[in-house]
Amino acid sequence: MNARRDVEPVRPAPRPAGRDGDARNTNATAWDGRQPGTGPLESGSPEVGPVETVAARLTVRDILGLDFVATWGPEVVAGAAHLDRPVRWLHVAEAADVSVMLTGGEMVLTTGLLLADDERVQTDYIESMRRADVAAVVLGLGRAFRTTPEAMRRAAERCGVPLIILHRPAPFVRLTEEVHSRLLHGRFATLDLSDRIRSSLTALNLSGATLQQLLDEIACYGGCPVVLVNLAQRVLASAGDKASLSELLRDWDRVSRQVAELAGSGPVTVEPDGWIVVSLEARGRQWGRLVFFGYAGSDEFGLVLGTRAAEALAMHRLLGDRDHGWEAQAAEALLLDLASGSARPEQLFTRVRAAGLPVNRRTFVPLVVRLLADGPGETEYDGVPELIERAVSEVPEVAGLVARIGEEGTAALLSIPYGEDSDAAMCRVALRIGESLNARGRRAVLGAGFACSMLDEVRRSFVEAVHVADAAVAAPPAGPVARLGDVRLRGLVRLLRDDPELQAFIERELGPLLRDPSLLGVLRTYMETGRNKSLAAQALHVSRPTFYRRLQRIEALLGIDLEDWERLTSLYVALLAHEGQRGTGP
Repeated sequence: MNARRDVEPVRPAPRPAGRDGDARNTNATAWDGRQPGTGPLESGSPEVGPVETVAARLTVRDILGLDFVATWGPEVVAGAAHLDRPVRWLHVAEAADVSVMLTGGEMVLTTGLLLADDERVQTDYIESMRRADVAAVVLGLGRAFRTTPEAMRRAAERCGVPLIILHRPAPFVRLTEEVHSRLLHGRFATLDLSDRIRSSLTALNLSGATLQQLLDEIACYGGCPVVLVNLAQRVLASAGDKASLSELLRDWDRVSRQVAELAGSGPVTVEPDGWIVVSLEARGRQWGRLVFFGYAGSDEFGLVLGTRAAEALAMHRLLGDRDHGWEAQAAEALLLDLASGSARPEQLFTRVRAAGLPVNRRTFVPLVVRLLADGPGETEYDGVPELIERAVSEVPEVAGLVARIGEEGTAALLSIPYGEDSDAAMCRVALRIGESLNARGRRAVLGAGFACSMLDEVRRSFVEAVHVADAAVAAPPAGPVARLGDVRLRGLVRLLRDDPELQAFIERELGPLLRDPSLLGVLRTYMETGRNKSLAAQALHVSRPTFYRRLQRIEALLGIDLEDWERLTSLYVALLAHEGQRGTGP
């Protein structure tokens, strides 16, 4: 893909003041490449080269900085404070009423043949240039004027029109060809960049790329960090340099206020310091913003980049899962990072806070919700995360981040004020979740991890919550939520289910039965009924003699006596471990 991967994500210094800049200098100065009141500028205008360095916009200052222009002895005699005006076109004219042929933004080149010997005409000429909104007037000395006409200089200073005097003969055609070539090349480069960005992002969308992949590509084109937020300034996703993002999110409260102030002036707002704020819309409704921090390219390229990024994100939203929106995806990605420990704690801290979850002086408790299958289709998770989120919000002192984790689970990270009874608060949330699910005709088990005072402990607590919920599916607790102590031996083998030693133990204890699932079911029923042979036969819908023969078959295959308590206990643990390996948790 055509991405700007070689651009460092730096925050450039503010660009020079524009057309209405407030710098003032009424003294005539020979042009030496310096802005009034500043140090020396880089010589030369943008050279034709890679699309990243070619601008479609030239200013009066850029044109005066061309090497061959310096040989003509340019001198800025008036309007030096307005040299950063953009030049749209060059126009060579000797007519006194040339302003009627202008549309604004032109640099007018003249020798002043029709202006000589009449100061009133000279003054009127400059005033007409102001009304036509020209970028500058360039007067070549030699044919009509030997020195700077004072009337024109005074009028230009009063009107704020840059007046440049050329002291040596100048072929205007060469300047016109060079500037027009640069302007046209820059505009072509902008169109080319626009086409490349659109093609790249559209291909990603059509290939089913995730939101994060799309943002990564946008950040590569921008060469700077990008942050996607909703209208409440909650961070949904980000991309770019991790260190820069961490700095931004650490001070997100202040940064988000600045973003809100910049938004609203148009679909794409390009700021002088490299911030680009893009309003995101779909179906005529605004739903978020994309912000570039420290874009180092030109305003024209920034505008193109912001526009194409908005189009791509709108397409992604329209093509995506409407029931699993970006807010849900953002919560899911954050919870997965917390549960997996794939990000450093200091990065998680800033991300969690930017996502809207309180983090200062809080206790964190992970919850995992597993639906119980009471019939076909009963474990469908459509709408469950939203229902759980509403249930959490009904407990005033608790904040929560809720997301679907995999296909078979929903997780919630509860944030409870420090000093509050976290266990009691978590139980109130669990009760509300259970009531909300029951009202929809659904049953579930909830597994809770241990309370954490620091985010870097959340990963271990999440692992515990997942295993507790998985183990509790087979034996739901009497209370609203299961903890590690409630699942006892079943919970222990669930925690150890991936241990090679436990897998070897299962093979040793149950080996022959693993190849005969019917006999394994007989043993399981025998254990679950408390070794009551009559109840077990009824549960399996077979006669007692048939059930006895099957037990004898198990004893023969395993070479054990089912009346041996120690061997029976080993079989029971192996059965629990086998069920734990077969179970699929979130």
